[in-house]
Amino acid sequence: MTGPSAKIARRRVDGMLLLDKPRGMSSNMALQKARRLYAAERAGHSGTLDPLATGLLPVLFGEATKFGGELLDSDKRYLAEVALGVSTATGDAEGEVLATRPVDVNPAQLEATVQRFIGPIRQVPPMYSALKHAGRPLYDYARAGQHIERAAREVTIHALRIEAFDGRCAVLNVRCSKGTYIRTLGEDLGEALGCGAHLAGLRRTGAGPFDVADALTLENLEQLTAEERDAKLLPVDLLVRHLPRLDLSVDQARRLNMGQALADVEPITGRVRVYLGEYFLGVGEGDETGVLRAKRLLRTGA
Repeated sequence: MTGPSAKIARRRVDGMLLLDKPRGMSSNMALQKARRLYAAERAGHSGTLDPLATGLLPVLFGEATKFGGELLDSDKRYLAEVALGVSTATGDAEGEVLATRPVDVNPAQLEATVQRFIGPIRQVPPMYSALKHAGRPLYDYARAGQHIERAAREVTIHALRIEAFDGRCAVLNVRCSKGTYIRTLGEDLGEALGCGAHLAGLRRTGAGPFDVADALTLENLEQLTAEERDAKLLPVDLLVRHLPRLDLSVDQARRLNMGQALADVEPITGRVRVYLGEYFLGVGEGDETGVLRAKRLLRTGA
């Protein structure tokens, strides 16, 4: 059977793809397009980007999905376009305009105000977000005209630099902790300046150790052969390369895979990435006595 309705034969694919998501496409749609190109059995992504946003979307195939939390917990980097003077219902350019105020901000005022947001800050998550309340995402309530009280949460802005400012729109380079809402950062900056603001554009430039400069677009992928696409996948263990490495013998690896604790390894406390030669087995964890147990191992076999 051929044609658009033909069923794609799925295959096991393990690895990570650094995808440059286009504007106007949901993260899930971008994921599914990449998955079809790879004919992958299993896939997920690490860190949702709004349709308005572009940039780095790490796509995880197969066994790499087991370690997606490593990137979810990592710092992120963004280029954010903040339009001053206009507040919207969603905090971005897609929302209904709620208020328009005059803008009288000079570069020195902007710089001084930006500095106030560096370090630990408290944010109230936006109503138009996927954060859950009573099992439903907040955006469901927002679309129904309902307002839900949200508790402020602490996040950290590690670095915040002004890249450009024309008197109406500021381009900010942001490095922040997980859980930071850049839309909220833009809105809060606008309120601190006394004129309101919304997010006019957003590009994720990095997540953890990974950079959008190394990412591929969907158009790039479509132009490659299947073999060339496979060659673009990054190995699973790059997701945990920040952990110490522990090498095991054949017997130790066998016992760990069988669920046995290992007392005959070098004493170690905390998580480690575990190898048999150059083969990445997964992540183990040593307890306070130094005994190693499997935390999350790769599936063996086809």
